[in-house]
Order: sequence, then C-alpha cells, then structure tokens
Amino acid sequence: MGRDQRAALLIAKKIEARLTLGDLGIVDEKRQIPTFGDYARRWIEITVPATCKPASVGDYRGILKNHVEPVFGSYQVTDITRLMVKEFLMKKSCKGLAPSTVTHFKNVIGGVLNLAVDDGALPVNPSHRLGRIIREKSLKLVADPLTREELAALLNTFREHFPRHYPMALTLARTGMRLGEAMALQWGDIDFHGRFINVQRNISKGIVGTPKSGKSRRVDMSRQLAETLWHLRNQRRIETLQKGWGQVPKWVFISETGTSLIEHHWRVRVYAKALEKAGLRRIRIHDLRHTYASLLIQAGESLAYVRDQLGHHSIKVTVDIYGHLAPEGNKAAVDRLDDDATIRNLSATKTEKDSAAVS
Repeated sequence: MGRDQRAALLIAKKIEARLTLGDLGIVDEKRQIPTFGDYARRWIEITVPATCKPASVGDYRGILKNHVEPVFGSYQVTDITRLMVKEFLMKKSCKGLAPSTVTHFKNVIGGVLNLAVDDGALPVNPSHRLGRIIREKSLKLVADPLTREELAALLNTFREHFPRHYPMALTLARTGMRLGEAMALQWGDIDFHGRFINVQRNISKGIVGTPKSGKSRRVDMSRQLAETLWHLRNQRRIETLQKGWGQVPKWVFISETGTSLIEHHWRVRVYAKALEKAGLRRIRIHDLRHTYASLLIQAGESLAYVRDQLGHHSIKVTVDIYGHLAPEGNKAAVDRLDDDATIRNLSATKTEKDSAAVS
C-alpha cells in the first residue's frame, strides 16, 4: 500500500469516527431539519397575521390546507427543489386556474420557504427565479360601467322600491367607494361643512381593516350626496329614539336592527333585486366604481383627480384602466353627476355654498 493510499485510508477512518460520534452534525442535522409543514404552521400563525390584512389569513390558510401542504407538507425543506415548485405551479395553471390564483399559490410557497431561509435551514429560496410559468396575457379591463341614464334609472329604483338603501347606493355612485369601504363608513368620517368623506377603513368578510391601498383618503361629496346623508343622519336620530337603541349607531349604513350590514346579504337581497327591478343587466357592485370614474372622465376631469378619488396607489393604475388624460378637476366634478346638474358649476367649491347645501 502506497503512502497516498495509507493517508487516504487514515482520513477516511477519522471521518467515519466523527460521523459515528455525530461530530460533524450531518446525521443529527438531517434528522432535525423541519418539514415544509412545520414552517407552514409557523408562517400562517405568526408571519401572516403580522404582515397581512386579517382577511388574507383565511385565504392563505385555505391555499395551504387544500393545495400546497398535500404536496409539500411532508418534505424536509432541504429536499424541495426549484423544479418541484415550478412543476406544481404549471400543473395548477394547466388545470385552468386563473393566473392570479397561481400567483397566490407561488406567494404562499415563497412565504413559507422565506421563513426557512430566515431560520438558516435553507441558503436560498427555491421558489424564487422560476422563470416563465404561465402564458402572459394582455391586461384587459373587465368592467361594465353604466351610462348616465342607466345609473339614474338604478338610483330611481332604489329611491322608490328600496328607500332604506338609497343613501348607500347613492354613496357608491357618487364617490366610487368600494362596497366594503361604504359599509365601514362611520358618522365621524363625514365632514358636511367641507363636503368630503374620510375613507379610512374597510369591511371584508366581517373583519374591519384598512382600505385596499392600506392608506386613508379624502373623497369629495356632491351636493346631492351631502344633502342625502345629512337627512339620513337626522332620520337615524329619530329611529334611535323610536327603537330604544340608547345611542345612534356609529355605522352610517345599518340593518333594521341597528347592526352593520352584511356584504353578501346586501349584494343578493338588495342590489341584485334593484338591478332586476330597474330592468338593467346584471353588473357587479364594483362596476358602480367604474361608472363613477367613467362619468368623471367624460365630464372632462383629470385622471389625477380620479386617481385621488378612487385611492389608486399610482397614476399608472388609473391610466392603465381608463386610458387617457383629462383636465384638472375639483368638487364641481362630482356636482355634475347629480340628477339636476346640466352644466359645469364653477362655484361648487365655495365654502359659503358648501354650508348652504346642508344647512
């Protein structure tokens, strides 16, 4: 046996001895590496509630339980490869799931594996830099805004057949607020003197949180809307006395028992029936938001003003959706959406006129 062979044999015996004693930690570390399921539980219980909206916790929990954990849950995180993640996502795409849904799956997997990276169990996240997964599709606006005449027909139907819900419908039509934002509106959010609403919360699946953008915004009120909500507040005080509620409910729009509205119930039991009664096609409540923006732009208002009213995080989002630029706008813009508005009212923003509108 040559000197090199003897040296190699000696080294091999030393390594074997160290492995037997667990000196290198290879055997023990392999046995102690957490599984994807271990990190998934920590991620959904600690990370997600701390970094995401409350409504997202339920969505992510469902994705983990029904889709991701059945495939990756039992794997030690060090055994999960980039190819495994990519093929999983491609299979979901091939089954016809929407690109946005596949992206949600990727985000969930990436979030769990990021926790493993932070914990030192992985050097890199195998869900990153996957390359092309799904065929890119051009961005198309799925919107069906009403015309001014159709919107008037819908609001007249609410006023005549669903009078209790007319103020809610008018608020959606005259502010572009999301349904959850309108449901979360409180009386303290409304400034009748300045004619604006502070949109600072949202209700989703019964949970009160922040608006979609994560930031509050100020939305101008038209004269018609300001007067309607002013009268609603007076009626609410009378209703509170008649029903013995003790104090006026903090929510602007409530059920007949004084509680906050339930999103699904309002969609099905009120909004859908109002559309049918008005003889209009069935459109989403969100299309009232598009209707509001479309009518503002048709009235010659700037996309910057529309962006601020809708709460888009950038002008690019507004441009991508609505496509062209327009002149600068102000409260006169929302005034021109009112039923009795026929021409541009340049004096609509004067303070004294604001006060007279609701006095």
